[in-house]
Amino acid sequence: MVFSSSSTSPHFVLEQKGLGLGLGLGLGFPKNPINIVKKKPNQRKEVISFALNSPFVFHFPKQTNKPPRITEHHTSKCRHPSHWNLLQKVASTAFDILEQTFLNNDNQNLPKNFDPHFQIVGNYAPVPEQPVSHSLPVTGVIPDWINGVYLRNGANPYFQPLAGHHLFDGDGMIHAVTIGGGRASYACRFTETERLVQEKSIGRPVFPKAVGELHGHSGIARLLLFYARGFFGLIDHRHGTGVANAGLVYFNGRLLAMSEDDLPYQVRITPSGDLITVGRYNFEGQLNSPMVAHPKIDPESGELFALSYNFTRKPYLKHFRLTPDGKMSPKIDIPLDIPTMIHDFAITEKFVVIPDQQVVFNLQKMLTGGSPVMYDEKKNPRFGFLPKNATDSSNLTWVDSPADTFCFHLWNAWEETESDDVFVIASCMTPPDSIFNERDEEFKAVLTEIRFNLRTGKSSSRPIVSESEHMNLEVGVVNRKRLGRKTQYVYLAITDPWPKACGFAKVDVSSGEVKKYIYGDERYGGEPYFLGREMGFGCEEEDDGYIMVFVHDEKEWRSELQIVNAIDLKLEACVELKSRVPYGFHGTFVHANDLRHQA
Repeated sequence: MVFSSSSTSPHFVLEQKGLGLGLGLGLGFPKNPINIVKKKPNQRKEVISFALNSPFVFHFPKQTNKPPRITEHHTSKCRHPSHWNLLQKVASTAFDILEQTFLNNDNQNLPKNFDPHFQIVGNYAPVPEQPVSHSLPVTGVIPDWINGVYLRNGANPYFQPLAGHHLFDGDGMIHAVTIGGGRASYACRFTETERLVQEKSIGRPVFPKAVGELHGHSGIARLLLFYARGFFGLIDHRHGTGVANAGLVYFNGRLLAMSEDDLPYQVRITPSGDLITVGRYNFEGQLNSPMVAHPKIDPESGELFALSYNFTRKPYLKHFRLTPDGKMSPKIDIPLDIPTMIHDFAITEKFVVIPDQQVVFNLQKMLTGGSPVMYDEKKNPRFGFLPKNATDSSNLTWVDSPADTFCFHLWNAWEETESDDVFVIASCMTPPDSIFNERDEEFKAVLTEIRFNLRTGKSSSRPIVSESEHMNLEVGVVNRKRLGRKTQYVYLAITDPWPKACGFAKVDVSSGEVKKYIYGDERYGGEPYFLGREMGFGCEEEDDGYIMVFVHDEKEWRSELQIVNAIDLKLEACVELKSRVPYGFHGTFVHANDLRHQA
């Protein structure tokens, strides 16, 4: 294993003729660079330089189109195409022709943010499902007390995109490594959402992609086509359209896969380490609106805190909490003048901390050809502080936040009662909407301490890492046993070259001291997950535990799970995986004891 400073991968050039998507490239990456040539009107050809520094692989592996593995029930009332009546078959054919005509005129000048040839190539390309493989090769020694399942979610499109595609648009796939007795097994499965089950039945993508397609006039056209298919009973959107590809949480005996465009989906972990989708989960009928992908579990009370937002009508945002046994508190309407894009929030011992920032939803922008997700520079950014035991929003306190404090993720927060200050630790991103819209400015993700005084209404911010040591730090965790309490360390991916991660950093949030763990030449990973040592095993210090992270070698084209000692950042064990693991999003760990009480 090589530990070094950031390495630079070769610059690859892509070429493709016409609009075909290179399905014949096979499962491995080509030995020689491939060029993608995109034709533009009145031009012979344009060679595109691919900036993500990955070997070019743009293929869609043959997926097993077997019946859904959902075990409980399937709520969609949409019939299989073989059972469509004559009117439905005629309507389907007409819609397909209309869609193809539209696609032929719309796929000429996709920006990089929505071009599948930039968004899902290299190790962002999809992989097929893998059944459980046991007794995986292990280098080093897995600590004895690690006994359970490490799971990580990600976007893995089942079908080749027909139009625009953003990295966030792929179908949810969970990668699971089961560990016990120093041994490990691996499986990966799609979360069988309502949209995926219906699209597999039809044999093609028909649900619009939330980010890559729903922008401008083309987005309006795709929405109209989508609802027209629904009107004729070709699809059923009444039971959810989400992809469940972002967050994971284990709560009240259930593993939940989430994305903020839908309800969560329950996924069951089998005794063998396999994954089976149970179905869309509404907390026993208590929730009827989408839930954000980053709910918080208070480590002391065991309560789950969450947000739900609606960007088409008021109230745009709601807060709710659930007791450890799953009983929901009354939902609280959070007053917002316009719908805000809220991916994450924080909790302290006393408060739920809600960002209301300058990236907003504006559907009217689609009428003028723009994106509905936009940066509103006129909007005043602020944070709300709601008492955790509140029953309404009357005690909600808003405090304006400093400039350049847009946070896609918040890592932790805590209050100091003596001074009425609340500290928020987050990665502040500029430009704020660069994830959704192509921008010329250099992207930065700065680990920041934002301080709010609830008595005076004043706020301030400071970068935690000195400017001379600046690195983009995004996607990570603190010790979740101390969530909402003052923590010393945060573990974050070093996202250089953006958006890939060349390693991770252990940052002392008080002193700004940074310790780096670099994966090595042409090796990249994802979110570092901190697994604290279990009680009874001599756990004393906050950083007493291990970092678990998937790492992919772009030269050898193989993936592994690395287990790193969080105290000294020394590699303890590597688990060699039978399948490539694409770069993904967020993970969790479910202990073996908890699995015994799985619902």
